[in-house]
Amino acid sequence: MNDMRIQQTLQQMQVLAAQARGNRGTETVADARVENFAGMLQSAIETVNGLQQSAAQKTDAFLSGGGVPLTEVVIASQKSRLAFAAIKEVRNHLMAAYREVSRMQI
Repeated sequence: MNDMRIQQTLQQMQVLAAQARGNRGTETVADARVENFAGMLQSAIETVNGLQQSAAQKTDAFLSGGGVPLTEVVIASQKSRLAFAAIKEVRNHLMAAYREVSRMQI
């Protein structure tokens, strides 16, 4: 019973926070969560993009004799590869969840 009161209070606080941000109560808690998730996903994609661009720049600098050590190029490339693989897995899980929801009968 106490957990229910905590959840209700948390939801009320989130609605109040949304109103304080200037949403005038038109945004529900679910909308806030979607925006938060979308922002988080967008940030992750931008981070992966930044890592890929950084790795490409370091590779180009190394190949043109710009004084970038090989170890730095390899580490940047591996970070980029790993981040891309992680974001690809997130995409795959999201698509699987979407397919699952779309198959549900109403």
